[in-house]
Amino acid sequence: MLQIAYIRENKEEVVKKLAKKNLDAKTAIDEVIALDEKRRATQAELDTIKSESNKLSKDIGDLMKGGEKAKAEILKEKSVQLRERDKELTEVLNAYAAQLQEELYKLPNLPADIVPVGKTPEENLNVFQEGEIPKLHEGALPHWELAKKYDLIDFELGVKITGAGFPVYKGKCAKLQRALITYFLDKNTDAGYLEYQVPHIVNEASGFGTGQLPDKEGQMYHVGVDDLYLIPTAEVPVTNIFRDVLLNENDLPVLCTGYTPCFRREAGSYGAHVRGLNRLHQFDKVEIVRIEHPDNSYKALDGMVEHVKGILQELKLPYRILRLCGGDMSFASALTYDFEVFSTAQERWLEISSVSNFETFQANRLKLRFKDKDGKNQLAHTLNGSSLALPRVLAGILENYQTPEGIVVPEVLRKYTGFDIIN
Repeated sequence: MLQIAYIRENKEEVVKKLAKKNLDAKTAIDEVIALDEKRRATQAELDTIKSESNKLSKDIGDLMKGGEKAKAEILKEKSVQLRERDKELTEVLNAYAAQLQEELYKLPNLPADIVPVGKTPEENLNVFQEGEIPKLHEGALPHWELAKKYDLIDFELGVKITGAGFPVYKGKCAKLQRALITYFLDKNTDAGYLEYQVPHIVNEASGFGTGQLPDKEGQMYHVGVDDLYLIPTAEVPVTNIFRDVLLNENDLPVLCTGYTPCFRREAGSYGAHVRGLNRLHQFDKVEIVRIEHPDNSYKALDGMVEHVKGILQELKLPYRILRLCGGDMSFASALTYDFEVFSTAQERWLEISSVSNFETFQANRLKLRFKDKDGKNQLAHTLNGSSLALPRVLAGILENYQTPEGIVVPEVLRKYTGFDIIN
């Protein structure tokens, strides 16, 4: 959530930056500032009333001690009137504050200066590419046909049990999935991330804390009876560990990782590009989350990018890194890098990770602060990234590592799988 003080002091800059996210925010910003003016004026009047009430109480006490009861009674009547006005103003102030909070929740984060201008994914900036795209043998198959050929994933059984987008992994593929999860977690913990196991269902406050609500409620599964949400990513419960927390400056940085299933409705998704593992309603993902000092967050973001690069280099998958344009960024992000792996059989790039800096946007919602060396409370910066999302990594492995004899397991995973080929 944007800070109202920053909006007031930098109105034109805020409008200009939000335009990079293709949002005409001038009217919304004017309304927010007008609401804050009303809130501030009400607060000022309320402060005056409270000051008068305190003075009256003292004067009444002095008059009573001096035996001037008649004068004291007159002041008591005035005190009652002030208390009634205090109550009225408090209700008005609370209403303005709630309305202001609601309007601030609707505003996305400001993009960083280096975010490219653009409206569509085609305008994202390719900033790095590595890995040789393999030349597959004649008759090479996309992963959904490989899954059927080797009896690895049963998409139809998933439809029977739940519905489309809920595959059933079998045999060596199930073990390969487990191997990837363990490998990703080991890489993260070796890099200093503390592993967490977190709930897979969260309350509304957690959704608001990380910015999924009110922006993405249409993509989240809602457990209506209990008013809870299935998580779309481990980012939500892991980051909310630090909701309403005051850290010390020397506690920073805080590094967390966790594995969870993720649930996304992905309403309106259809077509050839969502076949097989390309787009699922339930999938597994290992996440990294960092809580950083504002001075260090962009250096930390670069470090997270290098960390994910290292994993893909070990998996020996061809990949590229995109700096997302304003129109393709998430609601809460200030800067995002997407990792995409090349699917040789499909001849297209598949997104497998997003690494983002949210600056103070989530921290302001979460009330996540740290006490600096001068003893002042400051909002921390939050960052997160996938390391990695499994379905498209798995799709890339199945397709890029296929041979006429079977699917070769990447060397780095063999100590986890116990086998080196799927045939």
